[in-house]
Amino acid sequence: MRHGSRGGGGRGGRNDNKRHKKGDMGRGEYFDTNPDRRQKNTDAQERRLRDGAQGQGIIFPKEEIEAEQRRPKHKVAVMIGYSGTGYKGMQISGSEKTIEGDLFEAFVRAGAISKANAEDPKKSSFVRCARTDKGVHAAGNMISLKLIVEDENIVEKINAELSSQIRVWGIERTIGSFSCYQACDSRWYEYLIPSHAFLPPHPSGWLAKQLEALADQADDRAGYESRQEEVKGFWEKVDEEHIKPILDSIDEDIRWDVVKALQGEEEASAKVVQSEDTEQKTTTVAKPQATPEEIDRTQRLRAATRRLRNAYTAAKRHYRIPTRRIERIQDALSQYVGTRNYHNYTIQKTYKDPSAKRHIKSFTVNPKPILIGEGPDEEKSEWLSLKVHGQSFMMHQIRKMVGMVTLLVRSGSNIRPTMLDSFSENRYSIPKVPGLGLLLERPVFDTYNNLSATKHGREKLIFSKYDKDLEAFKEREIYQRIFREEEERNEFGRFFSHIDNFKDGYFLYVTSMGLEATKGSSRKPLEESGGEESGGEN
Repeated sequence: MRHGSRGGGGRGGRNDNKRHKKGDMGRGEYFDTNPDRRQKNTDAQERRLRDGAQGQGIIFPKEEIEAEQRRPKHKVAVMIGYSGTGYKGMQISGSEKTIEGDLFEAFVRAGAISKANAEDPKKSSFVRCARTDKGVHAAGNMISLKLIVEDENIVEKINAELSSQIRVWGIERTIGSFSCYQACDSRWYEYLIPSHAFLPPHPSGWLAKQLEALADQADDRAGYESRQEEVKGFWEKVDEEHIKPILDSIDEDIRWDVVKALQGEEEASAKVVQSEDTEQKTTTVAKPQATPEEIDRTQRLRAATRRLRNAYTAAKRHYRIPTRRIERIQDALSQYVGTRNYHNYTIQKTYKDPSAKRHIKSFTVNPKPILIGEGPDEEKSEWLSLKVHGQSFMMHQIRKMVGMVTLLVRSGSNIRPTMLDSFSENRYSIPKVPGLGLLLERPVFDTYNNLSATKHGREKLIFSKYDKDLEAFKEREIYQRIFREEEERNEFGRFFSHIDNFKDGYFLYVTSMGLEATKGSSRKPLEESGGEESGGEN
């Protein structure tokens, strides 16, 4: 039986289809009017070179290519690191600025790729180990391809052609059939997050009030307070020592308007449920011109609101996380170890989908926080380094894993039963934390190292030999950039403001009532309402 046939006419039933026009004309006429497929491919390739070669390669004159001395090329593994800030991701994409685009151009200019192969990375068997998305960093990643590596200073020459954001750590000869994508056994990722992300919600916020009310309803007030013991009274102390003096100094005629304005900013953040590029048509209505008194009042109101906002920001920057809080974080992260069903931790997956099962080898928080910023240590911001080692990851999986742990710890949740239930068929809405803090730490090639490399006398592919330079690069080009971006854009602050003031039940599984509290939620949270970003972590 012919597979894929449609209708009752077989070939004869489809003569009116344009794809089967050959049935209406002679063979000679058909091929006269339809160019050879190979010619079509040639034409398409020339068109791509003409229209979209920028960022993919360099086109040299025919005379230069013919005059160039032919040199042998070998299959190699190139170990790299980069800061993704300002780049449209790892993979070459037309004329976009990408990591691979800059790397390939540097290979050509350093003489590691011949001029004859300079216009197309595919001619060099160019393969990436792990794809990273727009703005995502990698302390260690790998590409495999054929390079001319007879020059012992080739690494230095390539780095000289690159910006300080991209570094080549080393180049190792491999077996001829090596593909870094296929040979990769597992990957390490790091997520950097400010320690103040684990502070409880401010008592004036909607979520904080729900946490207390539902703890009482579940007869769990004592348990809830015990899980928040190490941060008890933090916000009350901040309000008394830093916020109250500012309020007392504000003119009485605007004092409570300032408080309302600050609360209004936070509530407005939680009401944004569509992507930022969604526009709504509005009718502009002419407003009467403000009087000098009204202008003065508005200016004083804005200045006072800014003072309050800055005071809260400074309090969070000066926060230093207690050891007990870090232990709670580690307890939560440990629930991921092993094989689990992560259908709640990605998009468009069901519990029954076999691909939703993933194996996590380890997930740890460094018990020693990192201080990032300028000036004395007490003025620096404290960050935590979370590292996960897994075989492969789905879209947004790591960011949702961190999101779940952060929500549970900061909310004083009963961690283990909630997390174990999130691996079941029950549906959980888990927000993904900002992509700002995510970076690929390094890929792992244990199978290749222990079998093929040993058998054929090749060097093992490991990043540990570059640890000193790699750590310095992370501090200079990645950590500092993450900190500066957070200072400028306040991504973590806005994210948790959204969570704390999202007046619906989608995230109330963090309360003492668990998943039962989410029943009756009327709308989708921010990330599931059409604002998903492209890309993933695998």
